[in-house]
Amino acid sequence: MKKATRRRKPKPAHLLGVGLDNKDGHKRLTSAEEFTIVGGSEETHGRMTETVIKTFEELKTRGKHLRTVEPQELAEIIHKATPR
Repeated sequence: MKKATRRRKPKPAHLLGVGLDNKDGHKRLTSAEEFTIVGGSEETHGRMTETVIKTFEELKTRGKHLRTVEPQELAEIIHKATPR
């Protein structure tokens, strides 16, 4: 008798960015299927959002997904995507 093989569900993956430099009292939240950015000043929140968008564009260019990319490669992509 053959044992039934189960398909494994892909592990869920989600990036979370948290800005801690908010002094103006605004509550900022940007969210999508695979990322959430919370808090920060207007400038910080904008930079984090830009970084995440560029990160996902690069993943797409490389034909990879957040749930499958190696942590070291993801860190390199994020570093490269971060505005200076």
